[in-house]
Amino acid sequence: MRYDLVVIGSGPAGQKGAIAAAKLGKRVAVVERTGTGMGGVCVNTGTIPSKTMREAILHLTGFRHREIYGERYRSKRHITMHDLCRQVAQVVEHERDVIRDQLERNGIDVLTGAARFAGPHEVNVEKERDLVRLETDYVLVACGTKPARPESLPFDGKRVFDSDDILGLESIPRLLVVVGGGVIGIEYAIMFATLGSRVTVVDGRDRLLEFCDREIVDSLLFHARSLGMVFRLGENVTRIDAIREGRLAIELESGKRLIGESVLFTAGRVGDTESLNLGAAGLSADERGRLRCDKDHRTAVSHIYAVGDVVGFPALASVAMEQGRRAVCHAFGQPFIACENLPYGLFTIPEISMIGQSEEQLTAAHVPYEVGVARYREIARGQINGDHYGLLKLLFDRHTRRILGVHCIGEMATEIVHIGQAVMSFGGTIDYFRDTVFNYPTMAECYKVAAFDGLNKLMLDQQDGNAAEETVATQQEQQVLDSISELLGAVGHGSHWSLAPRIPASSDTFDVVKAPQ
Repeated sequence: MRYDLVVIGSGPAGQKGAIAAAKLGKRVAVVERTGTGMGGVCVNTGTIPSKTMREAILHLTGFRHREIYGERYRSKRHITMHDLCRQVAQVVEHERDVIRDQLERNGIDVLTGAARFAGPHEVNVEKERDLVRLETDYVLVACGTKPARPESLPFDGKRVFDSDDILGLESIPRLLVVVGGGVIGIEYAIMFATLGSRVTVVDGRDRLLEFCDREIVDSLLFHARSLGMVFRLGENVTRIDAIREGRLAIELESGKRLIGESVLFTAGRVGDTESLNLGAAGLSADERGRLRCDKDHRTAVSHIYAVGDVVGFPALASVAMEQGRRAVCHAFGQPFIACENLPYGLFTIPEISMIGQSEEQLTAAHVPYEVGVARYREIARGQINGDHYGLLKLLFDRHTRRILGVHCIGEMATEIVHIGQAVMSFGGTIDYFRDTVFNYPTMAECYKVAAFDGLNKLMLDQQDGNAAEETVATQQEQQVLDSISELLGAVGHGSHWSLAPRIPASSDTFDVVKAPQ
């Protein structure tokens, strides 16, 4: 079977890449390992299930209205894993159907089986005893990643498990140790802490989420600790042992010993490239199974492109979609305008979102910036939503007033960040938010409040500048007056004269007054 493009993987990057090629009139095939795996990790075990579970937790615990109803509302019912997963299956199946329909409507062939390179332009699709060979001009590798599983740890999917195993848990872990404080680890750790579980996070780094604004991360950790979470940073796990029924001992390099009922291991993911037989295509993966590529996602073999999580950071579904489109446009000689401002979203509790540069980056680059802050407690909709601790930060250039970064933590952070994204994309300034009318009451009002806060700081600086200019002018005038007085004194042979400015004081005219003897 001959194709213009063969796509390995049906996740966000593979989907959008395949559809982009089909719309160019190309013959496209998508290879997915299993029939139930349509949508990749994103739909089946990652983004969609975890975010659906998060919404269930927020609803069932009453977390959004905790400030209004208090503990009585939060302990309204006993929550089980069945409660959390009830909607997950429905949402996942719906997303699979949407993807199948989109691929079918665009005339894309979907083949089920394991993809393996048989040569630079040949891909075998193996399913049980059947084998189909595909010949293609271009290949788009969008196979995604899988959780890293050190052989030294006793994974069983029940007490020691990774993020792919969570949906299969029989009960909610009540004494949980999370190994790895990256995005996935922190999201799940706070979810279980919100359910009332006692959670300890272990991470080898001294600072978590280093790509985020420091003040935002500090705020998140404050919320996490208020839920009873404990953080062991700068620590690495050396071994895990079962000490008695229902208990695990987690040994750390420093000699510390943690006791838990369950361990969630989220310390990294590796590219799912092991079974692709990359060598037959002239490719090789790095030590973490990832493929290196250039800015257009072309690998060392010019007709093979790699997109999505398999190429590494930022490993976001939203970015992966654009990577798929960009690679296809480059392969078939089509123009592609890249999005300069990519948003980041972390679905922690509370959620975090950002776009542009952080304060640390601007400081390191010696950019003169100012900060405008809006706190949710100042916003009517924040009070209505029961979120009194969220905030939005606008970073802008002190001279040009252009928006340089938007950072938000709190309810709907991943939604309202797109307002800042739009303004930044058009080179907008903070004045836009000052002059724009937002619906009331909405969270979008945060932008207006933050704009006034930032502009007020600029006004303080301008007022100080004006006062300094007036002081300099007054000193200069006095020096002129003293000089003239000395001249008049010399002419008057001992008589004392002075110059008095007329009112108003800013007048350039002076009266000559003879001082009394």
